[in-house]
Amino acid sequence: MMKSLFLSFLLGSNLFVNNFSEVQGRKWKGEGTTPNLESITIGRCYDYIRVVNPAVGEKNCSELWEAFRNAFINKDPCNILPQHFELFFKLSLHAIPTDKSLFWENNQLLVNSFSSRARRYMALGDTLFGFFGDFLNWCGQENSTGLDYESCPTAAECENNAVDAFWRMASMTYAQHSSGVIHVLLNGSAEGGAYPVKGFFADYEIPHLQRDKISQIDIWVVDDIEGPNIDSCGHNTVQILEDRLKTLGYSVTCTDNYKPVMFLLCLDNPDHSKCTLSSSAPAAQRGPISSDRGGSWNKLMFVSFVGFLFRSVLVY
Repeated sequence: MMKSLFLSFLLGSNLFVNNFSEVQGRKWKGEGTTPNLESITIGRCYDYIRVVNPAVGEKNCSELWEAFRNAFINKDPCNILPQHFELFFKLSLHAIPTDKSLFWENNQLLVNSFSSRARRYMALGDTLFGFFGDFLNWCGQENSTGLDYESCPTAAECENNAVDAFWRMASMTYAQHSSGVIHVLLNGSAEGGAYPVKGFFADYEIPHLQRDKISQIDIWVVDDIEGPNIDSCGHNTVQILEDRLKTLGYSVTCTDNYKPVMFLLCLDNPDHSKCTLSSSAPAAQRGPISSDRGGSWNKLMFVSFVGFLFRSVLVY
């Protein structure tokens, strides 16, 4: 009898301890900090200043990591504000080339491919500060100098989480330093519309654009290859965006299914009907594309003809 009571006491105590620990640790619904975060971010920093964009000059990558970490470590994970990252952005800031800024919504992977690591354009993820944190997750713990690798709060759980605070500051900084012709790539197949009226571009980038530094804003609305045509220039949410920018005094153009981006999408979907080359192209250009065998035969005939002419000249 005493043994049974003792076991019941132990089980009850363990249950109490486990419940107390869970409350104390406060498990969140989001994924935890990316493993090896310090090594990844410092490595990315060196990759950027040595390989991706050496033009930014020297940066102290270890100092950048410390400024980044100190922005959210030892703090309430639900009370991290953009200004907590101010030192990090001050240390990582560099020039964004004129006419090269590329804003976006709902198509991050496409933007990354199109910008080609700042070779064509410099999207937010192509800056040092954007490259530093792209696709990573992180959070700290209140009254602790450690990172939480088990779970982090989602935006639904608390608005002022460390990741969203970082990207808000990144968006504001990127917009403030953009100049010349500004490009905006939107997904015309996005559910809910190409331009989210509540989103990073709407809330943190447009308000921080510097009107006197910008000559024009070009909007490109591109549908997914397999997706529906939900939004387009002059319609629905894109019209809302155009009107907002014009009201702010910007010169705005808009293009549906911008060809260079469509060409990039067609690399992965060459047989799709949207990727069919126009039949109005000259026959001389269509031949090699429609038939490799025919193109090779034409080349062979041309070489033979040139050889015949050459021999004729020698004879005469």
